[in-house]
Amino acid sequence: MYRNHFGLREMPFGITPDTSFAYACNTHQEALNTLLVAVKNGEGFIKITGEVGTGKTLLCRRFLATLDPNHVSAYIPNPYLEPRTLLFALAEELRVALPRDADQHQLLKSLTRALLDFARQGKTVVLCLDEAQAMPVETLEALRLLTNLETEKRKLLQVVLFGQPELDRKLEGESVRQLRQRITFQYQLTALSRDELDHYLAHRLRVAGYRGNRLFTKPSVRVVHRLSRGVPRLINIVAHKALLLTYGEGLQQVLPRHAREAAVDTPATWRPRPWWWLGIGMLLLSVGGIGWALLA
Repeated sequence: MYRNHFGLREMPFGITPDTSFAYACNTHQEALNTLLVAVKNGEGFIKITGEVGTGKTLLCRRFLATLDPNHVSAYIPNPYLEPRTLLFALAEELRVALPRDADQHQLLKSLTRALLDFARQGKTVVLCLDEAQAMPVETLEALRLLTNLETEKRKLLQVVLFGQPELDRKLEGESVRQLRQRITFQYQLTALSRDELDHYLAHRLRVAGYRGNRLFTKPSVRVVHRLSRGVPRLINIVAHKALLLTYGEGLQQVLPRHAREAAVDTPATWRPRPWWWLGIGMLLLSVGGIGWALLA
């Protein structure tokens, strides 16, 4: 596409969670620090929430890549599973051999033995669950019971929940109040500020091999931020389409109109609706009418 035109080695604004493009903005760095401190302290449950597209999966991958050899990691990307299936998934991640017809008792016994074996080696198991808001309540409760396993010094299993804000609402339920009380560390991811967005765009372009002058003008950065509301996934989509439009015109710099045109084709971005402008016009007419009446 436009790689040769802009002198890029690879596409800079993909929507897959590629850790090589990770940008250490304030919110992500604070969240990563929270995770590392919590795991070091041996906490049972840790919760990271954020709106769709704020980079939870990317943060999860960065976190797993940062863990030292004293931690054994397990990652389940889709925890919309019944309790027994989730236990099987965890056993598979930990390479615990189990017969397919194992019942709940055998599952728990085998997992407990594996966790104790890791503990004797001086290792702690960290389980990361992405899209945790999709977990059934019964599965959350089974997970809590599994974290009851501990030695006199520490937990045998630490669980990190990554989820959308719906996870918070699910944890408000009376049936999961015991789990809610065990979440000792939590963090909420937020969108990028306009200044961070400017650095974010430059960072991804630099990683992709760009070495030219400023590619996104400051006005175009302001437009991208307003239309994407600072959400990284939307930023990537709008920036990619804006580069396509710039390339199509044979230009070397992204202009505000390119960002606006890119957003038109992206349903999730913000843009004023016709009725919004009509409402503003009616309000101005009303204020003008009242002012004229007072003067009269």
